Amino acid sequence: QVHVEQSGGGLVQPGGSLRLSCAASVATGYYYAIGWWRQAPGKGREGVACGSSSDGTTYYADSVKGRFTISRGSTKNTTYLQMNNLKPEDTAEYLCTVRIGHWDISAEDMCVLTSGDDFRGRGTQVTVSS
Repeated sequence: QVHVEQSGGGLVQPGGSLRLSCAASVATGYYYAIGWWRQAPGKGREGVACGSSSDGTTYYADSVKGRFTISRGSTKNTTYLQMNNLKPEDTAEYLCTVRIGHWDISAEDMCVLTSGDDFRGRGTQVTVSS
């Protein structure tokens, strides 16, 4: 099992920045990928920024490319999502999501493919409004 805790988020004006944090414990011996998915009211869930543990690669949705950065913290189990130049359309609930397996999980697959076996945090609301 994987325990996922996330924090951060809030209300920010357009053009502002926020950082989300995610702490996830993954048992030794598993490959894993961590991603940030979001869901806005009336819209489907979207994987916006993901990273793979095996090779350190990252993947970003076109909607956030150049503005969002996913990175590992100083401790192995911490991941951050730095969000800059936020836009009203970034308003959504953001969920830190962890996928584990016995084989490589690519960052792109983590963001593009859904899985019913993913472990998720409770969600963090990000609201971009003036």
